[in-house]
Amino acid sequence: MLASTMKFEIYTLKNGMRVLLAPSSAAESVTVMIMTGTGSRHENKAENGMAHFLEHMLFKGTKKRKTARAISEELDGVGGQFNAFTGKDHTAYYAKVDKRHFQTALEVISDIFLNPTLPATEIEKERGAIIEEINMYEDMPIRSVLNEADKTLFGDDTPMGRTILGPKKNISSFTREEFLAYLNRNYVASNSALCITGSFSKTKALKEARRIFATMRTGDTPVHVPHTHDQKEPRVKVKYKKTDQTHFVLSVPSFPLNHKDEFVAEVLAAVLGGGMSSRLFTEIRDNRGLAYYVKADNDAYDDIGVLYMRAGVANEKTEKAVELVVKEMRKLANTAISTPELKKAKEYLKGTAALSLETTDAQADYIGYAVLVRRSVHGLEEFNRKVDAVTARQIYVVAKKLFTTDKLNLTIVGPHKDEAKFKRLLKI
Repeated sequence: MLASTMKFEIYTLKNGMRVLLAPSSAAESVTVMIMTGTGSRHENKAENGMAHFLEHMLFKGTKKRKTARAISEELDGVGGQFNAFTGKDHTAYYAKVDKRHFQTALEVISDIFLNPTLPATEIEKERGAIIEEINMYEDMPIRSVLNEADKTLFGDDTPMGRTILGPKKNISSFTREEFLAYLNRNYVASNSALCITGSFSKTKALKEARRIFATMRTGDTPVHVPHTHDQKEPRVKVKYKKTDQTHFVLSVPSFPLNHKDEFVAEVLAAVLGGGMSSRLFTEIRDNRGLAYYVKADNDAYDDIGVLYMRAGVANEKTEKAVELVVKEMRKLANTAISTPELKKAKEYLKGTAALSLETTDAQADYIGYAVLVRRSVHGLEEFNRKVDAVTARQIYVVAKKLFTTDKLNLTIVGPHKDEAKFKRLLKI
């Protein structure tokens, strides 16, 4: 089955668009996803928020399906699940349906991607919806602290540091002409992939893909400004907000996609905060009861990575919790981990990866990202091999390299104002 191997076939149309097919006779569903390799980091300051706003607008009507309701009724009429998402480096649109309704999913998703009308009246209405989406996340410190953490590490005024949703000022001013220009510049065949996973006929899918996308717009594949990280001392950003709980993120720059140490950083993050028996969970929650959630993850982009640890703690215990996270980082930079702990972290990563790919929509996302963003095609078996290859010595060397005082970035959202007292804690 696909979930155990993540093997798929890649076809390239004459115009450069990739078609990724991963059929599975065991599935009862099929997902049709179109992904494009553009996101918020491809925007300049004046465009910030446009990729996400445009994602909303593609569901507002096409030449054939005139309204948002017409689109939703067609997919609702077959019990389909449909949505879209925007990241820093990619955007995707998808429909997941009963395998009997593959053609419906393909026709609707391809129509919104290829033929959006972007009605001016709908743009005006959607401004308000997106501004309320921004407000919603601002009122959720567990989410807003992640945006603030990106600003701390990458810089407020960099493509990587800006938010995906963009500032309200931009949302209020985008014009239809600007959306069309962005669409024509970024949604081109060479920068897009059709991903189909689940139960379907490979022959039919490829034939339909060639028919539907033969005349898709073409152009140069867009590129983003490379991120250059220059940090010589620890950084602290405190955003005052009256809350019952303080949320903080402690992050360090790590390794980009396909770097030789990318998977070492993945295992290191699992040792720190992967699961309920990880070091941070054990020390901060189990032993001391300071937090309900505490975790660590490693995110990688094509030119930089970020390893971050985060938690939500009682306001008066924030300093203690930060101290404990720094202490665990210091331990890993000074002492090699044991063989059993290394094995557990590896099995955690492999197990969670397998479970995350049990649905056809997750599989479509995986293969699209592998081709468009990672640009290094490997399935789950290769993922497992890379995880298994990590050694305790590599964990020690990478921890010593990443966990240094000058690389620390602490971001706090809660009822605090004194940055100096937190900066004093940032010593490895």
